[in-house]
Amino acid sequence: MVNLEKLRADLEKRLAVDKEIHSVVVCADTIEECLADAAVQLESKVQRLQYEVMEKGFAGVIGLAKKPWKLRIYEDPSFLKTKLEKAAAEAAASAAEEADEIKVVNADGIYYVRHFGEDICLKIILPKGNGQPVSQGEVLSAVKRADTLTCDEALVKKLCKEGTEEIYVNVGTYKHIPAADASLAVDVGKDEMQATITVTPPEVGGAEISEEIIKKNLKTQGVSAGIEEDKIIEFVDNPVYNAPYEVAAAILPVDGRDAYIAYDFEVDTSKMKLKETANGQVDFKELNLIQNVVAGQRLAQKQNAERGKGGKTIFGRYLEAKNGKDIQIQLGSNVRLEKDGRTVVAEKSGQVMLVGNKITVEEVYEVEGVNIKTGNITFMGTVIVKGNVEDGYNIKADGNIEVYGSVGDCKLEAEGDIVISQGVMGRDEGVIKSSKSVWARFIQNATVEAGEYIVVNDNIMNAQVTAMKKILLKGKRAQIIGGHLFATEEVSAKNIGSAGGGTETIIEVGFDPKAKQRLTELQTMQSELVKQLDELDLNINNLENQKEIRRSLPKEKEEALISLKEQKTDIVEKSDVMTKEINEIEARLRELKVVGRVNASGSVYAGTKIYVRDEKDEVKVDCKAVSFYYDQGFVRRGKYDPEHVTNDVAAPEGYASA
Repeated sequence: MVNLEKLRADLEKRLAVDKEIHSVVVCADTIEECLADAAVQLESKVQRLQYEVMEKGFAGVIGLAKKPWKLRIYEDPSFLKTKLEKAAAEAAASAAEEADEIKVVNADGIYYVRHFGEDICLKIILPKGNGQPVSQGEVLSAVKRADTLTCDEALVKKLCKEGTEEIYVNVGTYKHIPAADASLAVDVGKDEMQATITVTPPEVGGAEISEEIIKKNLKTQGVSAGIEEDKIIEFVDNPVYNAPYEVAAAILPVDGRDAYIAYDFEVDTSKMKLKETANGQVDFKELNLIQNVVAGQRLAQKQNAERGKGGKTIFGRYLEAKNGKDIQIQLGSNVRLEKDGRTVVAEKSGQVMLVGNKITVEEVYEVEGVNIKTGNITFMGTVIVKGNVEDGYNIKADGNIEVYGSVGDCKLEAEGDIVISQGVMGRDEGVIKSSKSVWARFIQNATVEAGEYIVVNDNIMNAQVTAMKKILLKGKRAQIIGGHLFATEEVSAKNIGSAGGGTETIIEVGFDPKAKQRLTELQTMQSELVKQLDELDLNINNLENQKEIRRSLPKEKEEALISLKEQKTDIVEKSDVMTKEINEIEARLRELKVVGRVNASGSVYAGTKIYVRDEKDEVKVDCKAVSFYYDQGFVRRGKYDPEHVTNDVAAPEGYASA
């Protein structure tokens, strides 16, 4: 039965463990990174850690709009207990070593014999470590002066052994001569900030100054605050005669702390650290020059001014303290102040910075070029590059990306439009991805994907280009040479294919490119599963035949048979799921209302392959001014008609067209 006492005892044990738990708050892109960081800070192992989610992270879309995970991480109490016990043992051993060192220095016992009024008083401080105790004979000799009347020797001997706990104990009387007493004068400063005493030594037979006498004289002089007990005790033990000795001091006021702003971002950019790779090397492409924030994120918080703490003079008069000074939060663009009047949050996503001491979020980030000076750029807004994006450097933007120059072997990703004034020379590695449209002068040897349009002035050469709506080449040299182009609605150019026929050019229209790509992936994966299934069936049949002939199998072969059947079941389930998704994609592609057209105002060269809704037309002989379209299950060719060519795609608002 659980009673109240047992429950209380259990809760006390749990509280004792909880008090020993030390936690750290860590922010990182993933939970695994948070745990790895905390393991270093807590000097523990990841498997020994537990955590609480304070703020859930978000991986973002194509790496954008990411929100880090914020965890409070602590060690598992079961491991912590062992660790604490080990630490306690180490601390005890260390303390023992220190104690041994301290014991080397002897702290002998001390005694004080004082004559207060008519009494003889004794104070004994016991020795420490290997220090020597006070000598009973020496103490008795000090107590038994010529004018001593009585002495409790037994009490003196007892006190020499046990000590007096920092107080004076009456051990006898002496022949007191009041006229020989020590005299005391109290001097109080005019500003009431200090009180001192000046004491003359007693003559033979006179009484010394006690703690009570000092306090009584201070009270008589009106001293009521700031009395320094420790200094009074020190004076009684070791009197300082014929010199001023401080025994009281004013309690000084403490001014309040001024208000200040605690920033959630680094205001000194020189302190921003380079990103390190997993093996500890510095990645000079990740310079961390941009501090991204998302709308609604806290940027700073004002810490209010504190009230001062008043003091007192030794007469108890109030000493006023200054209150901390308040400050105003300076707000720049795209930020707001919360209802509490202290917290600054971002109204829009972008780069947070101080501009003239104003907290500002910039939606547009401008650089002269993307290279070793800037490193890779990840920005929660629009990025404008006034020069080139050099090979090996990447840009991710939550808004648009506009490049006045050219783009090399790079990776550009944007939630908005991507505008490249010169062109893309991807060297077979460059990748351009936009959730909206891509505009460029030319595209060569690169992979380009757009959620809407891809508009090119000159040529697309040996590139993998995908547009969810249309691919349009509109210049005088608008030519598609080599590569593989997908578009849902339309591909239009002047010339398509290679005049010599040496470069394969494939154009596909009339379907959802992403669905088509997913369908191809699923079919490839399912083909691999079928191969695995055939091999499993062969092995299962062999084992079952052996079992039928022998009526039983050895234990290891029986286990292998069970394992093979489980694998077969798993593969069949996976294949069924894939089949369902394949059927759904194929149904969507069949129902797609967009017919799709390929338009060429100039020539379509022999060797070019045109697919319209999965139907193929391979051009055997060069043809001119032609359109390819779908009709009754076939790819038909018709005369080029400018009215079927899209001309109403405007340049992105606020940005120069390619």
